[in-house]
Amino acid sequence: MSSSPAESGAAGPGFHPVIVGSDIGVYGLTRSFHEQYGLRTTVVAFAEPGPIAHSQLIDTVLSGTAPAEIVATLERVATERRAAGHREPLLLQSNMDWVVRILAHHRAVLETAGYVLPYADVELIDRICDKAEFSAVCAELGIPTPDTVIQDFAAAADEQWKPEPVAFDYPVIAKPASSADYHDVRFTGKKKIYEIATPDELDRLWSSLRGAGFRGRFLVQEMIPGDDTQMRSVTTYSDTSGRVTLRCSARVLLEERTPAARGNPSAMIVEPVKEILDAAQRICERTGWRGFANFDVKLDPRDGVYKFFEQNPRIGRNNYYLTAGGQNPTEVLVDDVIRGERRELVTARREVLYSVVPHALLRRYVLDQGLRARVVGLMRTGRSVHPLRYPADASPRRRLYVLTALVNHVRKYRRYYPTSALRANYDAAQAASAARPSAGRGSR
Repeated sequence: MSSSPAESGAAGPGFHPVIVGSDIGVYGLTRSFHEQYGLRTTVVAFAEPGPIAHSQLIDTVLSGTAPAEIVATLERVATERRAAGHREPLLLQSNMDWVVRILAHHRAVLETAGYVLPYADVELIDRICDKAEFSAVCAELGIPTPDTVIQDFAAAADEQWKPEPVAFDYPVIAKPASSADYHDVRFTGKKKIYEIATPDELDRLWSSLRGAGFRGRFLVQEMIPGDDTQMRSVTTYSDTSGRVTLRCSARVLLEERTPAARGNPSAMIVEPVKEILDAAQRICERTGWRGFANFDVKLDPRDGVYKFFEQNPRIGRNNYYLTAGGQNPTEVLVDDVIRGERRELVTARREVLYSVVPHALLRRYVLDQGLRARVVGLMRTGRSVHPLRYPADASPRRRLYVLTALVNHVRKYRRYYPTSALRANYDAAQAASAARPSAGRGSR
């Protein structure tokens, strides 16, 4: 591979990217940096799993997971670069909520070391990324959210503590209000998101959380019917003046189903949906957000209304869908925090299929005939991307990993999301949509 301008001694872009993490989102962002600026990226990882292993674009530095270890490793990276004669700012990113909080909490130390942190203040991050607080912001702005009960475990050590009752029908969804508060909790059967079928099942979850010492807040939300194609993903970037300068939305086709990754999209079509793009922009600009944000939204087939679930303080695991959709997110980021340029708002509009699962599996899991025809059309015309399939970084070992990962997806979906469960979810959405008044809002 030819060296980048910065590596060859020529006038480069004036920064060096550093990313904390190691998942497919880290590689996607690394790829976007390379496509835009020809740069290698330093990745501070807790392991070296397949998505970043053997990459010619990445210099991997391993770190422990404790906050002090992460900060010390980042300081060492900065010191070693200075010792090697590099003086450019270090542009810092992460794709994990709990790491973002650590970076924001240690902003002063990291900025002194030479890092640029394009993040909101830690107080705002802690507030808006708590799903209960996010629901309150949405209520203030008139943005719909699912019906929710907030379960506070702050006093759960008290023998007299009792959980709040849930008034809406089962099944329900249960999830932590703050993923950062939940990160270090350990108990048998721990999941990212829980589908709860009965009150007894919910009581068992409360008992497990209480016994594990969890003292944060959990949300119980009504389960909006429908398969994964009812979901939407929205990503924004807010510059240092508080203006949203980048927006992208996508229709989810399929989500991950393994317990650890549940809810992460595995296939999407980039499409601008003005209603939810405008709503996400209002949230960011009302709260004074800075940097990237990622939103989960679902179209409720019962009333045709888009309902917001949460805001994450990061670009998102599937961030390469922005670049595929025609707007490389590293460009607005660098223009803002490195070059100090004020940009006009741009929206990703290129229709493209983003998928990390085999096309054959995706065709089988998209049941709506019109939507499947659209997916197949994108496949046949070559408007499809896999973030790990990058011609500039296609060593035999990386090609083998991508092939192995595709095969493993088939196994995982067969185990965790058989087509019988998919059909039940799809039929529920169809029934709910057929039962609603024809004047429903937000229908497509």
